[in-house]
Amino acid sequence: MTQKILVVDDEPDLVELVAFNLKAEGFEVITASNGVEALDQARDALPDLIVLDLMLPELDGLAVCEILHRLPATARIPIIMLTAWSTELSRIIGLETGAQDYMTKPFSPRELVIRVNKLLRSFAARPQNPGPAD
Repeated sequence: MTQKILVVDDEPDLVELVAFNLKAEGFEVITASNGVEALDQARDALPDLIVLDLMLPELDGLAVCEILHRLPATARIPIIMLTAWSTELSRIIGLETGAQDYMTKPFSPRELVIRVNKLLRSFAARPQNPGPAD
């Protein structure tokens, strides 16, 4: 079964670059260009992973990440933030908001694909319904 990646960014050229590289690796790619559309796509398509920009129209990436992690259907979808925000504080906030990884622009498309594959493998190895903490 082909894994599905949701790419969320308001820059069409960046979306095209990311989608091209992910499709070359065999992934199905769906896209969104703003935060509201990202939430709709995530709820409807239930992707295996989301590549999410922070600076989005209508609803920023941090809000999208927080909302997705509160919804039972999308709470376990891993998120890689891909953004121009490169300060230590922005990375900390992104990771604390629920992203599993954080990359800054400009970026290497090959590195992004490697991180996507690594994160998907990591999440596939996790139990779907973890029991209570010991």
